[in-house]
Amino acid sequence: MKRSVRHPGRTGVTPTVVFLHSSTELYGSDRMLLNVLDTLPPALTPEVWLPHDVPLAEHGLVAQLDARGISWRVEQLPVLRRRYLKSPLGLLRLIARSFTLFALLRRSGAPAVYLATSALLVAGPVARLAGCAPVLVHVQEIWSGVEGQVLGLLGRSAHAAICISTAVSESVRGPLGRRSRVIVNAVEDPPLPPVPLPAGEARLRYVMASRWNAWKGHGTLLAAWNDGPPPGLLTILGGPPPAGESVDVPAMVGGLLAPESVEVRGEVASTTPAIDESDFLVVPSDSPEPFGLVAIEAFSRGRAVVGSDGGGLRDIVEDGVTGRLFPLGDARALRRVLDSLSREDARTMGRRAREEFERRYSLNRYREDFEAVWRPLLRESGQAERRYSV
Repeated sequence: MKRSVRHPGRTGVTPTVVFLHSSTELYGSDRMLLNVLDTLPPALTPEVWLPHDVPLAEHGLVAQLDARGISWRVEQLPVLRRRYLKSPLGLLRLIARSFTLFALLRRSGAPAVYLATSALLVAGPVARLAGCAPVLVHVQEIWSGVEGQVLGLLGRSAHAAICISTAVSESVRGPLGRRSRVIVNAVEDPPLPPVPLPAGEARLRYVMASRWNAWKGHGTLLAAWNDGPPPGLLTILGGPPPAGESVDVPAMVGGLLAPESVEVRGEVASTTPAIDESDFLVVPSDSPEPFGLVAIEAFSRGRAVVGSDGGGLRDIVEDGVTGRLFPLGDARALRRVLDSLSREDARTMGRRAREEFERRYSLNRYREDFEAVWRPLLRESGQAERRYSV
């Protein structure tokens, strides 16, 4: 499927920056793309290219792009997905899509390309060959193992990297690591002020909000939940990812000793209502989170976070101050944390979490940080590559 949508009055305008993205949903990386687009100065014209190999999510990213009047199109992008790397046919398809992208970029006339995730780093060398400068990459993943080495090689083609956390920055291999800066994520402060914690309920309420990926820790959380009487009431949001390994959350909940203590609410338009109904957000990821966007969403609502002690969450959550941390994948340690919490903890930590949000995670701070990213693009186009730095 291919489709181009252009905002009235901008038809035929050559984009200043082509944004390549690997998803069409409204999870963390998708919402960060929208935030980045919102930081663009008026003099820079964006166009977003989306992948053809995932469905266009209803009420997802494209609806938000349309609301902003931002042109977008669906193209055969060379996205590094594990299923393509496991077979010769998949690798051939990536090569074919790279040639297609080269032709599209040459035809677009756009001087700059922004890779919204590391999964698009194959497009870096392609964009350089097509004459695009600068090529920027927003690193929203922790690089590790053989994959990290491959990304490090591909990353040589990028002029600069924007990393979403210290953990992500420290994982970037090769010369790109020296051409990177950390700009931590931000979220919009909801128009309604944070609501008081639930009243009249003796049991603590928890919420988990994420894709149902295998590494997100649903099994760890539910094992902790099942290790004795339920420590409260739990709401689980989200749904299976469009690609990658997933877990059957409803089946896991159905196997609990007290399944009635857990509500699987599934996909929702906004996490705010469920967070407002809860005392704590739980982020039990079994692998280090590159950042943990939902954690700062909870902070914005005055809610503390119980999270695994690794990756970006370690930078966001101060143990005993704005939430509690437990070792990655340790269900018994998580259970001990859950059993130790009280509503007074929720009030005290939640108040500090809100203060931390105002200090570090506002959109105003995000826009200010991105001024340095866009400044070189506002110079003469012929000097963009030579002068570009972050």
